[in-house]
Amino acid sequence: MFDQKTPPSGPVVLVVEDEPIIRLNAVQRMEDAGYMAIEAHDAAEAVRLLETRPDIRIVFTDIEMPGPMNGVQLAASIRDRWPPIEIILTSGAVIPAASAIPDGGVFLPKPYSQNQIEDALDHVATSNHA
Repeated sequence: MFDQKTPPSGPVVLVVEDEPIIRLNAVQRMEDAGYMAIEAHDAAEAVRLLETRPDIRIVFTDIEMPGPMNGVQLAASIRDRWPPIEIILTSGAVIPAASAIPDGGVFLPKPYSQNQIEDALDHVATSNHA
């Protein structure tokens, strides 16, 4: 018999990461934490998903991405257009200034552990920034 994994029942998390292996790892970590995860490879794809998926509650985004919009700019756009969505920024190369992190947002440096992911998700899931 197969031991079927219980499907995630927590809020939907959009993982925005241009590196495929890191993105898959982050999606798995979100699901292991009990969240449903969807993915985007850059900010433009993330915006398209946000425009069509009203069930997204948290965005977990890398800061350094190709294209005209980086993760900090994406976070600012999300805060302007979708204020209830919570934001977690991550990077292994850049530490953003506190003023670059949107109200209620969290910065999580790479590499991150499962416990750090869960703590960040719990923090933003219980945040009332709006």
